[in-house]
Amino acid sequence: MAARTAYEKIWDDHALGNDLLYVDLHLVHEVTSPQAFEGLRLAGRTVRRPDRTIATADHNVPTWDLSRPIEDEIARQQLDALARNVEEFGIPYYGLGHRRQGIVHVIGPELGITQPGMTIVCGDSHTSTHGAFGALAFGIGTSEVEHVLATQTLPQKRAHTLRVTFTGLPGAGVGAKDLILGLIAQETSAGATNHVVEYDGEAVRALSMEGRMTISNMSIEWGARAGLITPDETTYRFLEGRPGVQEPFEQAVERWSHYVSDAGAAFDREIEVDAAALAPQLTWGTNPGQTAPITGVVPTPADDDEQRALDYMGLTAGEPLAGTPVDRVFIGSCTNGRLGDLRAAAEIVRGKRVAPGVQALVVPGSMRVKAEAEAEGLDRVFAEAGFEWRNAGCSMCLGMNPDVAGPKERVASTSNRNFEGRQGRLARTHLMSPEMAAAAAVTGCLVDVRELV
Repeated sequence: MAARTAYEKIWDDHALGNDLLYVDLHLVHEVTSPQAFEGLRLAGRTVRRPDRTIATADHNVPTWDLSRPIEDEIARQQLDALARNVEEFGIPYYGLGHRRQGIVHVIGPELGITQPGMTIVCGDSHTSTHGAFGALAFGIGTSEVEHVLATQTLPQKRAHTLRVTFTGLPGAGVGAKDLILGLIAQETSAGATNHVVEYDGEAVRALSMEGRMTISNMSIEWGARAGLITPDETTYRFLEGRPGVQEPFEQAVERWSHYVSDAGAAFDREIEVDAAALAPQLTWGTNPGQTAPITGVVPTPADDDEQRALDYMGLTAGEPLAGTPVDRVFIGSCTNGRLGDLRAAAEIVRGKRVAPGVQALVVPGSMRVKAEAEAEGLDRVFAEAGFEWRNAGCSMCLGMNPDVAGPKERVASTSNRNFEGRQGRLARTHLMSPEMAAAAAVTGCLVDVRELV
């Protein structure tokens, strides 16, 4: 057999005839599922594999004290609908207050139900997160959610293949978020359109699983269909002992180790990124491709779209990015709401105070992350510095819950998207790493975190 990429192996193992894939795991949340369940109900269908389906509440949930009522009527209706639907169709559900509740792309890996070689779908674009484990994972639309619920299959066409190799090792203060933002800046926000991306190189192999999930999570932000990192010892150590690993562990590892790209496997495209040359990165515009190093200046707009972005962001070409005041800081999301992210941010703020006039939120990605962080005392570190310590949820990432920024407020955010109005009407979002966001909180401005380390 000819040498194959990891993507090609997963595809071949799940193809059911032409352009139809079997789905190993279907993740469900409250926003994209109500119409899908109603479609099943109207057609008199059941869920084909409720045992391969997991539901949680994440997008609309308030992150404040859970004894308070849900104030937004649409959010309350969606959450109530999900609770009714999962009960009717027999799907495991982690709702508000459950110890396993959290962002769908955080709880899958921490439960160990995300595994190498799987096909994973969810009605959310950042399903690519699960590709960090060597899975083929991608977002789907509501009509596709219904199709998977009913059949455990998905019509799908093969994508092109692309390998990104990060050469060298990044310097101090430069992490996974900087790697992926630097890549998107180099290749533009449409640079991987219609491709499944495989990430490799010394810098990637040196990352924890949390860092690898950050990179895979943002694959969609430069147009990729999915992104993955083939499994290795770091992957296996992360999964060992987790409840979702049902088979004997040595047997599982032997099976998982098949899903690596063969030597000599051909990719449609190959890209290199010099990791050692990267400084801490942050966005200046309204898509992740509009990124620059914190050591740089606001660029001169190359076209009308970039001029619109500068106007929206309230920036002027030629001004240093460092020193730009911020109003809010958000540390969380499916990109950077895991325990390692919170640890990294806490080390920056320890012994310091949030700058006057800045509101800073820390929102764990799951209730398990919250519990583990509290066991380590990270909640006290943040609280003593003046941060608000919240319950799990998507929170300020997308503005579909009470955590939103006001018009023209400037936000230092660890999330994944920064388009106009993403975090609130006319809000201005700068994407960056947890360390960079923490540094912005205590200085009150965009700043090179390396100055604080």
